[in-house]
Amino acid sequence: MTTLWALPTIEITELTGVRESRPAAVLTGERSWGAVSPLLDLPIVVQAEPNRVDIDYMEELSAGLPSQAEVIYAVGGGLVADVAKYVGHARRLPVVLIPTALSVDGFFTPIVAARSAGSVHYVETGPASKVIVDWSVIRNAPLNVRGAAIVELLTITTGLLDWRYAAERNQNPKSEAYQTWVAEIMASIARQAFKIAERVGRGEVEALRALLDLVCLEVRITSQIGHTRPQEGSEQFFAYAYESRRARAKPIPYADMVGPGILIGTAFHGQNVASIRTTLEAAGVRLNALPSEEIRDTIKILPDYVKKHKLPYSILNETDLTTERVDEIMRVTGLG
Repeated sequence: MTTLWALPTIEITELTGVRESRPAAVLTGERSWGAVSPLLDLPIVVQAEPNRVDIDYMEELSAGLPSQAEVIYAVGGGLVADVAKYVGHARRLPVVLIPTALSVDGFFTPIVAARSAGSVHYVETGPASKVIVDWSVIRNAPLNVRGAAIVELLTITTGLLDWRYAAERNQNPKSEAYQTWVAEIMASIARQAFKIAERVGRGEVEALRALLDLVCLEVRITSQIGHTRPQEGSEQFFAYAYESRRARAKPIPYADMVGPGILIGTAFHGQNVASIRTTLEAAGVRLNALPSEEIRDTIKILPDYVKKHKLPYSILNETDLTTERVDEIMRVTGLG
């Protein structure tokens, strides 16, 4: 069966006006909860701070959820949103998401980017029941995450290149066949993201609202066609590979990995890196958060990584990475 999912209900309102009578399980992070808890009045039965989206870990959280909980609230960023959607789906409970930054499109998607065996595997959970957006909360988020969901739109630039690259070599499965009308719509979304990037970086509510609208359009299109090829290619494969190689105590912000990944994917395709770098920086995306040697080491293993994990066909499948080529990519992207 194929399900064409709708977006969650999105309420734009002040959190002080939120009313909840159902016993709630709250998933959050320390900084996020500190910023939002004074504004919320929830009947909490349990509260947890998830730190990863591994499938086994989320299964444990689902199994340990108290039976009294009738609704799940996620307060924070993309990680807690994904965990909440997974647990809600597993326990058949409604899920309410309260973003503290517009950091990812996962608040609005019907899927969870779960980690397993060193890569990302999408799990279809259906969308959250509701997303509550308070612009005063979003505006006060740190610059590097406040509007970081713009990377979800800028990945379209490399995602479309890889999708078309695969199509030209007859490497797309029938279910992910290249469709010109989809590419045109997604490209127009990316063009608008370029236009609003600087104002997103300044935290202007009008621009953040435009970002919200564009992200919802991107999610709606990919949900409609049943896959994410138009905005997922070599740039995100870099992020998956980087994350899988790095032992860490804390999750790495999504944009910190995918931002550099966009530059790397752009360089692989021989496109203009300077303009997209300027756009990412204007939006507040950090491009210097990852150690350059770790970036270099990850680039080296990318062709083998995508083949090992059977990731969608991209330019990486036909790339022979010499030391000179890696050096050139580091130089062109400014990541070295």
